[in-house]
This record gives sequence, C-alpha cells and structure tokens, in this order.
Amino acid sequence: MGVLLQIRDLKVHYDGPEGPVRAVDGVSLDVQRGETYALVGESGCGKTATALSVSRLVEPGRIVGGSIRFDGDNLLALTEKQMCGIRGARIGMVFQEAAAALNPVMRIGSQVSESLRLHQGLSRQEGMKRAVELLSMVALPDPERQARAYPHELSGGMKQRVMLAIALSCKPDLVIADEPTTALDVTVQAQILELLRRLKQELSLTVLLITHDLGVVAENADRVGVMYAGKLVEEAPVHDLFDAPAHPYTRGLMRALPGREPAAHRRLPTLAGSVPDPTAPPPGCRFHPRCPEAFEPCATREPAEIETAENRRSACFLHDPRHVSVGEGSA
Repeated sequence: MGVLLQIRDLKVHYDGPEGPVRAVDGVSLDVQRGETYALVGESGCGKTATALSVSRLVEPGRIVGGSIRFDGDNLLALTEKQMCGIRGARIGMVFQEAAAALNPVMRIGSQVSESLRLHQGLSRQEGMKRAVELLSMVALPDPERQARAYPHELSGGMKQRVMLAIALSCKPDLVIADEPTTALDVTVQAQILELLRRLKQELSLTVLLITHDLGVVAENADRVGVMYAGKLVEEAPVHDLFDAPAHPYTRGLMRALPGREPAAHRRLPTLAGSVPDPTAPPPGCRFHPRCPEAFEPCATREPAEIETAENRRSACFLHDPRHVSVGEGSA
C-alpha cells in the first residue's frame, strides 16, 4: 500500500531547569497505509512527543531536527495555516484524557460537528445531522440525546467514544491514538479497543497507536516500535516481536508480563534501575546501565540500527557482526 507517514531523525526538545530535555533524540520510522503501528515503552520514553510532532503539537517543546513526511508532504515546512487544514481533516487525534480534551461548556454534537463545519463547509444543521450519525457509528447509546448533552453528563467510556467520533469525522488518512484507554476500567478498555479495530477495518484507516500496554499491542498492532530514552531501540512485526524479542530492553519488558501462573505463586521480574535523565543521558547505549548483557562498546559508543531479519531492526551491539562474538563471550 506504500508509506503514508515517514519520520527521519526526529529530535524534540523541551526546556528544563537543568537544560534541554531530549524527549525524542533521532527517531526514524515508517507507517504503511492501512496498518496499525504501535509505539511502546515506559513512561517518559518519548512516544507521545513523537506522535504529537506529527501534528506539530509539541508546544511548549520544539522540533529541533529531522523531517516528517505525510503522504509525501514535508509537514515541518508547512505554515501553521496549512497545518490547520491537515489537523482534523487528514490526521485525526484521539487524546489520552478525553475529559480534558473535550470542551466542558460545549454540547457534544457541536464539538463533533465543529471539524465538519470547518473542513467540509457544512451548515450547522448538516453538521449536527452528521454528528449524530458519527455518534451512532461509534456505538454511543441514544446518539440524538447524547448530542445535546455536555461532557460532564457522559461516562469516561462514552467520552472516549466521542473522541473517536471527532477524530473520524472528516474521514482522515491517519488516526493517532495516544493511550486511548488508559483512564478506563478493563471492561470499557476492551470495548473501545474492539471498536477501534472494527472501525479501522470498515474505514480502511491507518493508525499510529501510542501505548505502554503490551497486551494492547499484541491484540491491535501490525508492527511495533519499542522506544527507550528518546530512541527507537527495536522495530518488528508484532508476532515476531512477541515470539523472539531481539533487544535486551524488549526482552526485559516481555519477562515482566504476567503469565498463566497465578501472581501469588511467583514474583514478576522487573528491570533494574530507572530511565536515564533526559537532560544528561549516559554515553553509549542509553540502556547499558540497566542491561544485563552489556559489554565493552555499550558504555562508550552508540549502537547503530541493525537489520536483524526481514522487516526487523534493533539498535544493539549484540546484533552487530563486528561485535557479536565479543558480546557472546562477555554476556
């Protein structure tokens, strides 16, 4: 189907009291048309900043390097007016906190129809009719009544369905879903994710999914990018990643997943240490202070991304043929 979104060497900084926070530090990835690409990693790894950069919504941060191409257009070269024509129309966004993203003093129908009126020139009456249709499409009960409601009258799951309706209102090419189920209980999470999967198929959507939940990744993604400390450390098709994770960080995340054995009978392993300070990351591989397989080059040199198999890459010296024999002897 071809590449819809291409990110190359993206760098995003935020100002901090100790200096610039390198939230994203050289990320490159492609999102193919029609796929769900998941960015996964611990909190603070840069996955949300990467996603927000696509819509140029990183303020108060700033994009200091790299390129972002969407359907061939360089988004970083567009004016803010041109970006306003893309946000909502061609790139839909489902934010993490629906309650914070919705306007508390606007009725639901008006918020859903706002993008339609802006980008498609619909009248108020036409926009409201379409808004009700969209609320019905995302399985919101009694959509005509809910269109007249205010956000505080809806449950968390209902608000998230409204966010989906807004994101899909103009039939965008790309939907960015940033932790779309984090604030919801398990049952509602499953309903929202099933709805997103169904709509992806019905509308032929391309989805960039941001999550820290590997269970969500396993059930929803086609390909996965694993981020750590502002870097993309591994990328693979979802089944390959779960069957044989390549990077030591990914393997650590997988080991920490609950298994079939009851939790009372075993202690879940954890990753030792903590994510490095983004204002002063360690030299070499950023994961090496926590890595049980680190060896000589890891502390002094930054690993290159290595193609480990077809459609797979890993930024680790363990997969570099120039170092792998030394690493095997030192692990």
